[in-house]
Amino acid sequence: MTRVPVATDFTYRVFDLIVRSNLQIPELDPIPPLACGPDITVHLKISPFESGDVPRSPEELSYSSAYKGPDGNPALRIWKIAGGDYLRLGYFDGTQFWLDRGCTRVWAVWPEPLTIEDTATYLLGPVFGVLLRLRGVTCLHASAVAFGDRVAAFVGSEGAGKSTTAAALAQRGHPILSDDVAALAERDGSFFIHPACPYLCLWPESVESLYGSSEALPPLSRNDEKRCLSLRKKHLRFAERALPLGAIYILGERRDCPAPTVEVVPFQRALVALVANTFATNLLDRAMRAHEFGVLGRLVPSVPIRQLSPHQDAKRLDQLCDLVCDDMQRLVPQRVQ
Repeated sequence: MTRVPVATDFTYRVFDLIVRSNLQIPELDPIPPLACGPDITVHLKISPFESGDVPRSPEELSYSSAYKGPDGNPALRIWKIAGGDYLRLGYFDGTQFWLDRGCTRVWAVWPEPLTIEDTATYLLGPVFGVLLRLRGVTCLHASAVAFGDRVAAFVGSEGAGKSTTAAALAQRGHPILSDDVAALAERDGSFFIHPACPYLCLWPESVESLYGSSEALPPLSRNDEKRCLSLRKKHLRFAERALPLGAIYILGERRDCPAPTVEVVPFQRALVALVANTFATNLLDRAMRAHEFGVLGRLVPSVPIRQLSPHQDAKRLDQLCDLVCDDMQRLVPQRVQ
């Protein structure tokens, strides 16, 4: 039986949510406890069955990822418990998470020799992405970078270069807001992105391109070949507040000259591209998808959407960054009210 750790509260702000955890979450900086209660309570190294919070009842498989783990099984599977009152997320390496229907409580356990650092990569990435979506927040599959008081979001599929572009811009002094999951907030007709977590996840070839060696950064976890770029450890900047969305760049396929290039995307093509690049859409019911479509329908005409085509030569990344910086400079400045 797993020994339940002694409860010690740590409070964080992630995606503008107040998160309270019984154990310290790697890479996050705690904030002073607040008078109000947390939005989400995280129970690490605690099974909800042991604590009696989740009933032992039949489970219904509701999602199985197309990506496979080393054992050939789906990298992630999600089950409904008690008719959907709870969800269980099971990863190929034995790490498990449980969420309640209101997405206010999270439990996580993991087998040895995995560590809390390994588990945090799931928690702060896809698990929080699922939480946000089920709480009604539209999330783009994007990295977000600040340019003054505006944000550029880089949208694209796995391997498109979102995190690599963000890391290159971070080296130029631009603060990072999020990596892979960019949560949208709509206020008075404008769209904002809240700061997420102060690190980026990079493929080894991207690390080699940026830092000269794929070994320049530590592995994200023992079961992931990606590397962790800790903004704090590399003396790079992390945004501390929400900023208005200034532009969205849809990363296209890498190509030979003429590239890199940037061009305006027409409304219909932009809407289709954003719908295809939202996060965790497989978990949404019809009402949630309708809400998402409405949000994106209001977003596209109010925020410049660009098609960004990188060069196939990784050495042209600086030119891509120059192109983005010049384009953001030309856009009409917006200031936080």
